[in-house]
Amino acid sequence: MSSTVTTSNGKSCRVFLVDDHAVFRSGVRAELGREADIEVVGEAGGVAEAIAGINTTKPDVVLLDVHMPDGGGVSVLNGIHSGPVCLALSVSDAAEDVIAVIRAGARGYVTKTISGSELADGVRRVAGGDAVFSPRLAGFVLDSFTGRSTVPEPPLDPELDSLTPRELEVLRLLARGYTYREIAEDLFISVKTVETHASNVLRKTQQSNRNALTRWAHRRRID
Repeated sequence: MSSTVTTSNGKSCRVFLVDDHAVFRSGVRAELGREADIEVVGEAGGVAEAIAGINTTKPDVVLLDVHMPDGGGVSVLNGIHSGPVCLALSVSDAAEDVIAVIRAGARGYVTKTISGSELADGVRRVAGGDAVFSPRLAGFVLDSFTGRSTVPEPPLDPELDSLTPRELEVLRLLARGYTYREIAEDLFISVKTVETHASNVLRKTQQSNRNALTRWAHRRRID
């Protein structure tokens, strides 16, 4: 029998769903709704909506689709604040998908063939600190760490890696053409703080102005 996971505030495990198929989200919500110790606190069908919702609701666990039309799971992982653990939930069992989201920070990866009770158990386990994988998928990750994986390592990008999660959020919004005021409203911070983050981003990426920074971000598919 699965144990009940209680969060630090004594309440049930709070989950946020990210998937671009509304019918699938509805099914997952119904399955998890049967669990007394799991509460679904929000859902989203796209990257920007997911990042905003996760950063606002501050869930314990994010159930994260890998492929979505506007970027997918890795983009969400790169945009959210530290805090929630992420469990990828995908129809894909391709090695490159598994390794990409684990490298980006996901705590596990399960396929959509999983049963409702198994998914609930996976949520509890990642909330409790375990890594969770569907059968055979863990082997992809082990191969990656031991150097036996055929999936190429991502190229090093020291400038991008030097950005903090908040600076990366600001960079994404700048690349989308947001004004400082719009960024401040979206991230619930002051315009002055946005200006500070933008200045740090320009300095760390060695770009001279916002137009150059936008081109730099687009070349790296950060938008």
